[in-house]
Amino acid sequence: MLSQKARYAFHAMTYLARKGEPASVAEIAAAEAMPVKFLEQVMAALKADGLVISRRGAGGGYRLARPADQISFAAVLRCIDGPLALAPCVSQRAYAPCADCKTPEECEISRVLMAVRDTTALLLEGTSLAEMIGGPRISFR
Repeated sequence: MLSQKARYAFHAMTYLARKGEPASVAEIAAAEAMPVKFLEQVMAALKADGLVISRRGAGGGYRLARPADQISFAAVLRCIDGPLALAPCVSQRAYAPCADCKTPEECEISRVLMAVRDTTALLLEGTSLAEMIGGPRISFR
């Protein structure tokens, strides 16, 4: 399930993508009806992950670290909510064996979860911020 923190991250990122120039946390929070303090935490996480950059002073604020068509839905989601996989045993970036599995090869559940992970990753990696703000056309690549 998508966390509220991830929802705020998507709203902030799409706001920055639409605006095309730096914006303060206060400006983003007001425009997107979000609490400033919570958004500060979200923006700090996005900055730490290299998805946004910031500059202080006049004309400063946050902006996308790269063009909107080069930032995937998956990158934002992983930054805020962690791995896309439903279980650690099928995660490509945060693999860990499940405590109740004999072996990954013998686990019937992991085969299904792996298919879910692959399909989810395909759609989320193939959807950029530019596509999110551009309208309804979201498709597999």
